[in-house]
Amino acid sequence: MSHTSVDCRDAYALSVFWAGVLGYAGDPDEPDEPGDEECLLLSPDGEHRLLFLEVPEPKSVKNRLHLDLEPVDGGREEEVDRLLALGATLLDDRRRPDGGWAVLADPEGNEFCVLLTRAEREAAGSL
Repeated sequence: MSHTSVDCRDAYALSVFWAGVLGYAGDPDEPDEPGDEECLLLSPDGEHRLLFLEVPEPKSVKNRLHLDLEPVDGGREEEVDRLLALGATLLDDRRRPDGGWAVLADPEGNEFCVLLTRAEREAAGSL
């Protein structure tokens, strides 16, 4: 696999949001700037790439593919708060003490979920 592509209205703004969410960074050899129609992010280990591509049409239906995120630092509640502060929107709250998830949307309406961490699942006995 080469990369995962995301259609969007503003490639730069959405790449900045997802860089903050995932801890990815732009390609230092080809830095992205506001107004760029294509923006590339690289995972910290360089193994995964996200390519944001501007398209003329807006998002109109639920995603057929979405990311399920497991927090790395802190727990699920802290991660949801962090992502909301970055510009995400809470769409559906399915959180339970023993599991569940929060459904959020990025600034362009693409849905993604935040799960419990492994440690939280172990403590809740839901592994």
